[in-house]
Amino acid sequence: MIATEVINANIARHLPLMAAQHPDQIAVVAGAGRDRAGKPIYQRLTFAELEKVSNRYAWGLSGAGFRPGTRVLLLVPAGLPLISLTFALFKIGCVPIMIDPAMGRRNLAQCIDECAPDMMIGVPRGHLAQLIFRKAFRTVRRSVLVGSKFLPFGAVNLADLSVPINTPYPVEPVAAGETAAILFTTGSTGVPKGVIYEHGMFNAQVRLLRDLFKIAEGEVEMPAFPLFALFNVALGVTSAIPPIDPTRPASCDPAEVVEFMRAQGVTSTFGSPAIWERVSRYCIDQNIRLPKLRRVLMAGAPVPAHLHERFRHILSDDADTHTPYGATEALPVASFSGREVLHARAEHPEPTAGTCVGRPVPEMTLRIIAISDEPIADWDAGLGLPPGQIGEICVRGPSVTKAYVARARATQLAKIRDGDAIWHRMGDLGMLDTQGRVWFFGRKSHRVITANGTLFTEPIELIFNRHPHVFRSALVGVPAGDGFQHPVLIVEPRPEHIPRSKAAAQQLFNELRALGQEFSMSAGIRRFLIHPAFPVDIRHNAKIFREQLAVWAAKH
Repeated sequence: MIATEVINANIARHLPLMAAQHPDQIAVVAGAGRDRAGKPIYQRLTFAELEKVSNRYAWGLSGAGFRPGTRVLLLVPAGLPLISLTFALFKIGCVPIMIDPAMGRRNLAQCIDECAPDMMIGVPRGHLAQLIFRKAFRTVRRSVLVGSKFLPFGAVNLADLSVPINTPYPVEPVAAGETAAILFTTGSTGVPKGVIYEHGMFNAQVRLLRDLFKIAEGEVEMPAFPLFALFNVALGVTSAIPPIDPTRPASCDPAEVVEFMRAQGVTSTFGSPAIWERVSRYCIDQNIRLPKLRRVLMAGAPVPAHLHERFRHILSDDADTHTPYGATEALPVASFSGREVLHARAEHPEPTAGTCVGRPVPEMTLRIIAISDEPIADWDAGLGLPPGQIGEICVRGPSVTKAYVARARATQLAKIRDGDAIWHRMGDLGMLDTQGRVWFFGRKSHRVITANGTLFTEPIELIFNRHPHVFRSALVGVPAGDGFQHPVLIVEPRPEHIPRSKAAAQQLFNELRALGQEFSMSAGIRRFLIHPAFPVDIRHNAKIFREQLAVWAAKH
């Protein structure tokens, strides 16, 4: 019998490899305040140092009872401890639960309860949550404190667990199909759902991102979304943790962000359109160019065309913006460069075309199926719609996840079996054109079903967003009886154009009606409301909580 080599799929194996190949390269850099002269202070770890720290954490945690398969709730903000701890847990074979504590008290408690963590590692606020939501934390057997010397009852300090030895921790061998982590959706259409990630899915994402965007070892990437810092370690890329509050990215100080990017020589960056709205406007106003920046990835919500146009004046001629389309359950799915987006928009300038999000990435298969709110158990080739028809976007590929934690119904509604493979129903509506490009039309749950037909959020909102006084708009439906809805268009004006009188508001409504009359799909919208500040998701500050706006609209 011939012995075959068993390939360890543990995503943590990339760290010791990079530490051996690039020991002196900076792995992570983050701001640590300013000195007396006002100059920023930076904290850095090389790949060799990151490997050493994660090994010490791994030895200490394993000695404290952390074992392969242990579910570990991580309530630690983005930065050096989070990256070191995550790789330590991966090395042990634990399953980190990456949860955003800013998702709201009720959501936080429900998500923790569903995941049933065995252990918890958290900053003081995380331990406070443990005291408040005792039922949700009831499965936690051991708690570890990060960043404080004042220990809660029964907890142990991470500093005391960091074993001062330099022996590498042996990376736990795992198969590609073993659970690696639990990540959460943004919760833009309800309570965030825990998505089960396998090690093979992480490895596929690293491969797809590297090949798709031609990411090279030695680059410096600024991830405004903490998960991308984990990918960077596997890619041999420096993670420059930006001076951005991950719970309020749209409130970032663009001057600080640009200062940081220049100081660290950032070559690539990923973030929400809400960040780049502020940063790009600041660069244009201050006549700033960023010649070292090769690529700007914008995701989390549809990207307005004007952002791509602005960056034409900020980036060098060989650099570009990109719009990777995907979701927590499947990433990446499709992508387009800014130049391609602007070319597609020039071909179809009318807003009723929706927003082009690119072509499916290699290794991913994308189909459009008929709109339905019912589960589909098994895939059939006949489900796919021809180009030009609007339906739900479905995708199959190596980075597509298979299930949610403790959400059997949600899994049933989102997944379609296809032999050994799984199709994920994105919950997004779209259309394929004859060139294989994907056009986004909005969330399926946000469509408004009227007596005269169905309206889709993206094209409708693009129509009204053309008004110069409108920052953004949201189409919602309020009950009209017999299962139909009245369409209501809510606008959030730009701060300098908020109507200060009833007459000014009526003037804005009249102008919006005139815009709507230009297209048959929006001509029937008669109800308009003004909202001072749309509720948006925490992660990107860009996904509009239309369900909340619909309730608000019904009251008005």
